[in-house]
Amino acid sequence: MTHRQVRVTSGFFEQLDAQLPGERGPHGEPSATDFLAIELPTIIEQFAEHFDDQPEVVVGLQAARMLITPGVLVDVVVAYGLLASDGVIDLIGMAIDV
Repeated sequence: MTHRQVRVTSGFFEQLDAQLPGERGPHGEPSATDFLAIELPTIIEQFAEHFDDQPEVVVGLQAARMLITPGVLVDVVVAYGLLASDGVIDLIGMAIDV
């Protein structure tokens, strides 16, 4: 099993900020900070350990994979990773279903 390094790009953070507020909602809805603390470590670990097992974003493009997983704070998370030329996986985007 290969364990790769994972970087989180600014695009990932921009998409997160567009989908979750900076503070928790009045009924306990998660904030972007909650997501970073609770969901992101698991996403990073899944990409680091199982990148080659994740589905391709586009069939035949092996360097671009996606992780579709239930979350702790959100119903479903889809995260997109791209294997860079230096062997590191860049998390380039995400979508959530709250």
